[in-house]
Amino acid sequence: MPRLVSLANRFLRPLGLELTRLRKNKKEMHPVASVAPNGQPVGRVLLSYVVEPFLVPAEAAISRDHTHDWESWRMAQSFLKRGFAVDVVSFKDSEWKPEREYDVLVAARQQLERLASHLPPRCLKVAHLDTAHWLTNNSGLHARLNDARARRGAALHGRRMVEANWAIEAADIGCVLGNDFTADSYRYAGKPIHRVPISTTATFDWPEGRDFASARFRYIWFGSDGFVLKGLDRVLEAFQRLPEPFLLRVCAPLEAERRFVEAYRQELYHCPRVEPVGWVDVGDQRLRDFFRDSIGAIYPSASEGGGGSAITCMHGGLIPILTREASVDMPGFGVQLGYGTVDEIVAAVQSLAGRSAADLEADARRAWEHARRVHTRESFGAAYDRFVDDVVIPEVERRRKGNA
Repeated sequence: MPRLVSLANRFLRPLGLELTRLRKNKKEMHPVASVAPNGQPVGRVLLSYVVEPFLVPAEAAISRDHTHDWESWRMAQSFLKRGFAVDVVSFKDSEWKPEREYDVLVAARQQLERLASHLPPRCLKVAHLDTAHWLTNNSGLHARLNDARARRGAALHGRRMVEANWAIEAADIGCVLGNDFTADSYRYAGKPIHRVPISTTATFDWPEGRDFASARFRYIWFGSDGFVLKGLDRVLEAFQRLPEPFLLRVCAPLEAERRFVEAYRQELYHCPRVEPVGWVDVGDQRLRDFFRDSIGAIYPSASEGGGGSAITCMHGGLIPILTREASVDMPGFGVQLGYGTVDEIVAAVQSLAGRSAADLEADARRAWEHARRVHTRESFGAAYDRFVDDVVIPEVERRRKGNA
């Protein structure tokens, strides 16, 4: 463990930062990291989110499997650059307890309420809202499961259930990654909600040489597990109805949901208009090839905290076909679905394919430019810095004066 700390500090010290501790919670064996600026800290922050990025030797080694890995690391940098020491504990750790006082607690999901109970009232509690409210998410999932059962005659697995938590009730303020759909699910609590647009795991150059006259017939469903919540069942049924030459590529870890695959085996493996690609990493050349010869990404989700999969496809130059619940803004481009029904998806695909090549290219470029302007690591970092500067630090200072 000391060797890992030493190796990490070789990269951190030139930035004026230092990893001071790395230990494991003995009961749960969750690692806990402590990172401090050079010199005397101006305060302390407890971050309960993703701890794994603090266990690798450099930023470049942080996993790109999910946006939250790098985002957790970057959130800590916002505080470190302003002179705060940061202790980082996993948001899955239900046993660890604070050993000191903190000026700020930033926590995701169910750990915020528990950790807040061990901290003084003057500590500013920030709910990091990376999903829609658990009741919103879970009711949306159950509605989709019931709808699939009625349409398909199969009870499918409820992947992507969000654990019950009262983070927003225990928090002083909230920070949301998604758009108004996600933010609105928390407004009942009457707490200030601040938006920091979600980042992305990868960016792509504009796919030059795309033949839009041909690409208009090819679409992608790109996502991880939770297929019913994210509408893959409905998209498969839509392409079963569509004629050739329409084609849907399913880029998903199909092996993760055996019951779903069994229920949709005909559509996945015996429909000429569906290609079951399987999981494709963002660094895979095949994904770039799919972007270059496709026109749209279909993602009729019932609940998201920021729609990272759809945003990845927008970075690839695809036109998004989304429900409002996908929690991705589409100013001046894309197709907004209503309830994300099979009929709506069929109509949206046919309508998009009926537009001129020039119109499709313009819409795709607007989606690509929006993603590169709003949903990058740079824009996330700048937005979180503003959140810390304009919201968090003034409130910390106000509370200090109130206790003086």
